[in-house]
Amino acid sequence: MSLVLTVRRDAWYRHVETTLHAYGGPDAVIPVVKGNGYGFGRSGLLRRVRELMGDGPGGGFGPAVGTVHEAAGFAGVLSPLMVLTPEIGVLPPHLPADTILTVGRVEHVANLARQGWEGPVVVKLQSSMRRYGTSPGELHALVAALRGARCPVVGFSLHLPLAGDDTARMAEVTAWLPHLDPHIPVAVSHMEPDSFQRLCEQSALRTWRIRLGTRLWHGDKSMLYLGATVADRHPVHTGDRLGYQLTPSPVTGQVIAVAAGSAHGIAPHANGASPLHFARRRLVLLEAPHMHTTLAVVPSGDPCPDIGDQVDVQCPLTRVDVDEVSWLGEPDEAHANQQLPPR
Repeated sequence: MSLVLTVRRDAWYRHVETTLHAYGGPDAVIPVVKGNGYGFGRSGLLRRVRELMGDGPGGGFGPAVGTVHEAAGFAGVLSPLMVLTPEIGVLPPHLPADTILTVGRVEHVANLARQGWEGPVVVKLQSSMRRYGTSPGELHALVAALRGARCPVVGFSLHLPLAGDDTARMAEVTAWLPHLDPHIPVAVSHMEPDSFQRLCEQSALRTWRIRLGTRLWHGDKSMLYLGATVADRHPVHTGDRLGYQLTPSPVTGQVIAVAAGSAHGIAPHANGASPLHFARRRLVLLEAPHMHTTLAVVPSGDPCPDIGDQVDVQCPLTRVDVDEVSWLGEPDEAHANQQLPPR
């Protein structure tokens, strides 16, 4: 084993089910499985989506992935999938026809039309984040372009900022409503359950959806553990030179080779501190993590992991590429290790 994410299965399932219920159930929630699958891997997380939510999560939108390339990788596995990022380049050849693409400008529509795409789309509305999205003044022209390209609009999407509070987020959503066809569903993000339910009640004639990623999959971090295996260790003296840059060791003790590195997404914190810990002590990095190995030094007298032990890794789960997800309490271990291609 190298970099392993260990999950307390029952606690994690309870958290996900409780969160789904708080937001109105699987039909109201668009589960996000983009990028690295929030540390679980996209394929593994999609399988859990099907176990928890059945084959029809997201109220017709399906689970959300980040790009058309992620969606194409799951052709024939689960459909539809909603793509969150507008595509201005070439569409993958195996992109399923029922994939729900996102557009926010007429240029996005023109790109799809050039390639003969006539599948369903979601219109991205500009929020205060000022990322992708159309403004109210440009919305009419965008919808007209989609009509000309024969791309049916199946939803509007408003990606709200993390900063601020739900009062401000509700105000953003409310300001958009006069511009939107009331018969087309609206997907929002980053709202507390009670605020989302209030939105649904205040505009009960509309169909509302909420996209959930980190809140749905991570929850209480006590049910998740990220660890890396020690593959080797050697005695070292202060001033001994080692590593790629032959860096002098700052201590006398042991140098340990942890079998996880930059290829896994392991990196020092923004302040330069080591992300590795053992026995509740931060391990000192000898040099920056490199590919599949990180070197750290342990002073004499401090607790030192042995070969085969795991050290704690404190890195955001949205940035790591783990070698294995270990589900504690899985009723069928063979089923637990089954993966949907690709990862």
